[in-house]
Amino acid sequence: MKHDGGNPRQGGEGAQLSPESTAIHTPKHFHLHLVSDASGETLTTMAKAALVQLSGAKPNRHMHPLVRNPKQLATVMQQIEASPGIVLYTLMNPNLCEALETRCADLGVPCVAVLKPVIQAFESYLKMPARAIVAGQHTLDAEYFRRIEAMNFTLSHDDSQLTEDLEKADIVLIGASRTSKTPTSIYLAHRGYKTANVSLVPNIPPPPNLQGLKGPFVVGLIASPERVSEIRRNRMLSLNSSKFDNYIDADLIKEEMTFTKKLCLQNRWQVVDVTRKSIEETAASIISLYEERRR
Repeated sequence: MKHDGGNPRQGGEGAQLSPESTAIHTPKHFHLHLVSDASGETLTTMAKAALVQLSGAKPNRHMHPLVRNPKQLATVMQQIEASPGIVLYTLMNPNLCEALETRCADLGVPCVAVLKPVIQAFESYLKMPARAIVAGQHTLDAEYFRRIEAMNFTLSHDDSQLTEDLEKADIVLIGASRTSKTPTSIYLAHRGYKTANVSLVPNIPPPPNLQGLKGPFVVGLIASPERVSEIRRNRMLSLNSSKFDNYIDADLIKEEMTFTKKLCLQNRWQVVDVTRKSIEETAASIISLYEERRR
């Protein structure tokens, strides 16, 4: 009997992956240089957003913050020369920009000014020139101090603390244990929203002033019982605790979720299911609801 060695299309032993499928499963390691005259936060966020779309990309990140003079840039360019790769930058000094782009062109590596097309779009539409302000996004203005105030408020009102002055909050998150209330609150505070969070437990009355709130936007967070049970179980393991069986019981957790939903329904509060959401997605949903309420 003749043996044909396997049909590549059927995935037999003799099958060979196409170049496309090989590229998907083979990690692409490369150097990524992020050059900024500020903290580099903008570059980090934009690079992360791009890399999410390239599942096989494995960058070796080189962070170069606070690059503000030729000497500092010369050091950066030496490192780029030693480890060539993609260069993303946010520099406001035109002389530094030109020097960096020229050197990258000589090395044959891509060099992208990530804010340039955005700034140009604003300039064109508004018919006004942009000013080159180094680290302008970190100016100590009213917005900056609003975020600091929000963070201080949120940290002092975490996990049912200081519930007597919930009325001072912009947003109040309620929900059972391990429904992402604390990390979501902190993220919202970073965006400038004074956020308090209150834990709900069935058969235990919530803070007496919660249902009478007039100003704050109250949101109930829920999640699937199975997901919450898993998170709580991992929490108990990290504490080397085998107690609190009721704490991880999926049926009892279901009652906790029902309690949150009923309370929100009674008070016409919004409910957000965080089961399949990241903290950023949960916060984005809450902000959207909050802004819609203000309109």
